[in-house]
Amino acid sequence: MRIAVLGAGAWGTALAISLSTNSHFRHQVILWTRDPAHLRELVSERVNRRYFPGFPLPDSLQLTTVLHIAVESAELALIVVPVAGLRETLREVSACRKAVPVIWGCKGFEAQSAKLPHQVAEEEYSETAPCGVLSGPSFAQEIALGLPAALTLASHDQRFARDMAVQLHAARLRVYSSGDLIGVETGGAVKNVISIAAGISDGLGLGHNARAALITRGLAEITRLGLKLGGCKDTFMGLTGMGDLILTCTGDLSRNRRVGLLLAAGHALTDILRDLGHTAEGVSTAREVLRLGRQLQVEMPITQAVCSVLDGGVPAKTAVEALLNRELKAESY
Repeated sequence: MRIAVLGAGAWGTALAISLSTNSHFRHQVILWTRDPAHLRELVSERVNRRYFPGFPLPDSLQLTTVLHIAVESAELALIVVPVAGLRETLREVSACRKAVPVIWGCKGFEAQSAKLPHQVAEEEYSETAPCGVLSGPSFAQEIALGLPAALTLASHDQRFARDMAVQLHAARLRVYSSGDLIGVETGGAVKNVISIAAGISDGLGLGHNARAALITRGLAEITRLGLKLGGCKDTFMGLTGMGDLILTCTGDLSRNRRVGLLLAAGHALTDILRDLGHTAEGVSTAREVLRLGRQLQVEMPITQAVCSVLDGGVPAKTAVEALLNRELKAESY
């Protein structure tokens, strides 16, 4: 299959490497970056030192900054940019006047609109081409190394989801299909917010018990909001709900958890984001999740606590204490 990977950050590069070396299929992969200077670095060094150092690019992987070259012969476009860049990228792909099937790999709600990626796609992309999302517990480094992982590919077009899951499946990358686009995207978005809370908890030295409680009650928040939006409960117990949440709340490679750790240490958010070098989707998503929860009358106490810290008005320790001192009630989802 001819695949265009649009976005040469860490996750896009990891997917391009994995797909180029897929032992099941002989994929022809082209990786697109918007930045000409970045392209020159990739071509000359065959390593993405800016976003994904230490992982050589396969000789078969093509590179370009020209979007229409990337998609003109592609049978599938994988859009791997932050949520903030999804709308613009979809518009550019649409302008190429080729109805190429599209799968996105970003996780979050669009700032200001609080829309999930599939809602952005419905507004910006041709209805003649099937679309979907690839999500699940996955650190870019481990995917590029070929370590075992499992993901979910969801689409309203379930036949498309099944067909693409087969194409993207590899010896050590198991891809499941799903028709619950809303549930998969909601789990992928909100887990980043809970991961910031877990990082704060770990940074304050509150222990494993506290982290387990945060993960469990965080899953309850994800499920409450996801069900209200129209997702299926089983989805939140699977890879893109519980699985992704556990990984990002416990793994040292999690950017959002790192944000929480540094907030707990007293660092300013602006400094954290500047030094991080990558997008931590949970930061921008948190405010949209809280606003959406209020609109839908869904209780989101962990999200509210995270927002109180991110907005700079409440110290991390105070926000945690407020969570612990909430009114006692029966456990429920």
